[in-house]
Amino acid sequence: QVQLVESGGGSVQAGGSLRLSCAASGRTFSSYAMGWFRQAPGKEREFVAAINRSGGKTSYGELVKGRVTISRDDAKNTVYLQMNSLKTEDTAIYYCAARSYAMLITAILGYDYWGQGTRVTVSS
Repeated sequence: QVQLVESGGGSVQAGGSLRLSCAASGRTFSSYAMGWFRQAPGKEREFVAAINRSGGKTSYGELVKGRVTISRDDAKNTVYLQMNSLKTEDTAIYYCAARSYAMLITAILGYDYWGQGTRVTVSS
């Protein structure tokens, strides 16, 4: 079992940057593939980014590709989401998720553990 705690959210103007962090408890963080998802008010939760267990493969949602970077630091049990050139439509609650497999996937149902989320607000 793993517990996930996101941080780094906040309010930023359009064009700005934020780095989200997701700290995981437990000694087996390195055995999980990790993902970031987001949910805007009135919308379904959507895929943002994912990274496989080794950190060698990543995947990004079409709406954020080229503006965000996912990375992991297994020594710190933490996965990051660097977000640049933020747009007002990036406003959402961002969730970190973990799955007990090596491969990354983009589907919500494939993840076993979820954090509580961190809010990102982008203003014009």
